[in-house]
Amino acid sequence: MQTTSSFIKAFTRLGLFLRQFSEGKGLQSEAESQDLDKLNKLYFKEFFEILKNEPVLNPWFTPDALKKALEGIASMLNEEVLQHWLEPYDIKPITSGAQLSVGLVMAGNIPMVGFHDMMSVLASGHKVLAKPSSKDDRLIKKLGEILSAIDPAFSKRIHFSDETLSGMDAVIATGSDNSARYFEYYFRNIPHIIRKNRNGVAVLTGRESEEELAALGEDIFTYFGMGCRNVTKLYIPETYDLKVLLGVLDRFHPLYQHNKYGNNVDYYRTMYLMNQDPILDNGVLLLKEDSSIASPVGVVFYERYSEIGFVQQELELHHQEIQCIVSSDGEIEGAIQAGSTQMPMPWDYADGVDTIRFLMELI
Repeated sequence: MQTTSSFIKAFTRLGLFLRQFSEGKGLQSEAESQDLDKLNKLYFKEFFEILKNEPVLNPWFTPDALKKALEGIASMLNEEVLQHWLEPYDIKPITSGAQLSVGLVMAGNIPMVGFHDMMSVLASGHKVLAKPSSKDDRLIKKLGEILSAIDPAFSKRIHFSDETLSGMDAVIATGSDNSARYFEYYFRNIPHIIRKNRNGVAVLTGRESEEELAALGEDIFTYFGMGCRNVTKLYIPETYDLKVLLGVLDRFHPLYQHNKYGNNVDYYRTMYLMNQDPILDNGVLLLKEDSSIASPVGVVFYERYSEIGFVQQELELHHQEIQCIVSSDGEIEGAIQAGSTQMPMPWDYADGVDTIRFLMELI
């Protein structure tokens, strides 16, 4: 039976392995750590090759995006972080006969986005039956294989399928608003968490430093803005000069050279100009005044405010569309600092739903 301590030990070791790639050390030579020597002999070159080939198979998964994703996962797989995450739950070991099969329908918008759900199911003591996205199946499957090498007990609890999932006791499914309606119906008879589209928003005060605005750029542009924690909407004071922000964000202009991203910017620029919609444009990002939360790739919407109370009302009104809020304004509840949206901790649950609590209550 798995204990919390054995889980933490295994995932901490996975974190050490991944940190070689997220920190760039492993990209030149194999780590010298004796603790990882056996694991590196088995998987270092193989994992490196997957990382090298991934941008060819999925152009959105650039080397920078892969490194950022690995950095985010590795930051969670720290012994103290994992202990802090799981300590409040008092998870009891589950015998193999009592383990339930939890289906995971994984998204493919950013690299290894389904890892947290897989980790949560394993932490709870249950079994993973995962259907990865065809856009992101290679890395997540390899992580499952590496975990099984670290602790062979995981090999009986991690299963991947490329077919429609069936026979599970519960499900966690992530997709678009359209697919969520299908998931709600298809999985209506078993316990489930169904996730829809969400995005990040930022509330600016006009007092942000250049460094803070540059950090906000990371929240906007990381993963080309395709993650649920990317900032797609700005709330700005009535007198705020958006040209100041665009000037700081000029440093991200090399992203326009990415074929798919550049095509998105060109498409929406053309569409807005044809419709005579006013936009601001610095070549790599379009800013458009719009009340919506979710914006297209290459576009960020903005809305002006005169009173912070208006923003608070808007955030409450759209809370089911918002994954995280960036702001230095102390009146914005739950806000995080600029530049931190893509580095969530294990307890920063998607959609605010406590995944571990859901899994524990299945028994």
